[in-house]
Amino acid sequence: MRSHLLNDTTAEQYRRSVTEGIERVAAKLAATDRPFTGVTVDALAPAIDAIDLDKPLLDTAAVLDELEDVYLRDAIYFHHPRYLAHLNCPVVIPAVLGEAILSAVNSSLDTWDQSAGGTLIERKLIDWTTARIGLGENADGVFTSGGTQSNLQALLLAREEAKTDSLAKLRIFASEVSHFSVKKSAKLLGLGQDAVVSIPVDHDKRMQTVALARELERCRRDGLVPMAVVATAGTTDFGSIDPLPEIAELCEQFDTWMHVDAAYGCGLLASVKYRGRIDGIERADSVTVDYHKSFFQPVSSSAVLVRDASTLRHATYHAEYLNPKRMVQERIPNQVDKSLQTTRRFDALKLWMTLRVMGADGIGQLFDEVCDLAVEGWKLLAADPRFDVVVEPTLSTLVFRYIPAAVTDPAEIDRANLYARKALFASGDAVVAGTKVQGRHYLKFTLLNPETTADDIAAVLDLIAGHAEQYLGESLDRAS
Repeated sequence: MRSHLLNDTTAEQYRRSVTEGIERVAAKLAATDRPFTGVTVDALAPAIDAIDLDKPLLDTAAVLDELEDVYLRDAIYFHHPRYLAHLNCPVVIPAVLGEAILSAVNSSLDTWDQSAGGTLIERKLIDWTTARIGLGENADGVFTSGGTQSNLQALLLAREEAKTDSLAKLRIFASEVSHFSVKKSAKLLGLGQDAVVSIPVDHDKRMQTVALARELERCRRDGLVPMAVVATAGTTDFGSIDPLPEIAELCEQFDTWMHVDAAYGCGLLASVKYRGRIDGIERADSVTVDYHKSFFQPVSSSAVLVRDASTLRHATYHAEYLNPKRMVQERIPNQVDKSLQTTRRFDALKLWMTLRVMGADGIGQLFDEVCDLAVEGWKLLAADPRFDVVVEPTLSTLVFRYIPAAVTDPAEIDRANLYARKALFASGDAVVAGTKVQGRHYLKFTLLNPETTADDIAAVLDLIAGHAEQYLGESLDRAS
């Protein structure tokens, strides 16, 4: 079995195997005419259950044939212009090349003696990102597995910087449409059930700063400690951006850590047209960015950035076998000193390759295109009497629902929209997401593909309306 180890003697086998796999995927991408086949769990599960993992096929071609049946044929293809559901972007080729390189070399970014140049590349990209944000010369950060981990680490630092020894007194303030990872982080950090204070949003789904000020005052009055305010630059459901300058003023006034969750909106850091929409982010104490959302990177590629590098000490632990304290005096750069993870992939290489091939403006132009497309989509929805659209987009998300002319029961309209989404997914013609707004079921387009057009949006809207109308027609038939 040593023939399968990647080394100097198997380099040619490596080349053949990877080339064969790449050719399969390339052929699949070229032939994909819809984002999904519509396969069901019940149809696919038996094929996977029947595979005996203790009986290898011993042949790469045979394994790839099998993979076609259990994965490639029925995968969700984000590159298709009618994949409009979640925060999954099509990926750029330089990043995929970086993925292939980092997987083969298999550097671990926890210590210098496992990564060498990889450490310096990651640090350079962190410096590049903090400069784009405007966090200042003392800023630092580290790559993470995703926005949830970045938010957790940021709130860990905020907890440790808070001026109290009583966890029960700590409070985190976030808008009612902030990411669920804020509450999840509070639980993981040992805070109470009431630790996260939900702040109402305005018509545009942005945090109401008047309400935030009121809650901060109440926190102080009740003898509690405002540990952090989490401002969102690109909410998952609406793409809304909280009023960052006003929130920064309040954080300064109440001596509170300001964290900006820009997992989605970080694409604006490279934007040619819309960078001003996140003005105020430079005043944050910490920022979450997900390059795998709006920088067109493969999963995973994320980072947490901080204004004051010294705060990262709260994530630092020294182990003699790995990163003994003496290495700090010897100026040996060990990234594990900053990270919640130990073993960690060289995900930074993907962004490095992208910037070196395309440049920041190239990324920003792609993100600007999807923001512009969302405006076109909003105009289509606003002009179409079949649909109710919630807010004008700030980034590239549209939340809407089908409203039949002849039906007034909100519950029946909910069921029609749920049916339309499921039927559309089952058909494989398009994939859209769903959410709730004020307790009612809505549909959602998350537009992250510059290849998607207004014609694609119009066509999918017609498909949604058709499925909803079919449901309502059948519902009337059943009732009669």
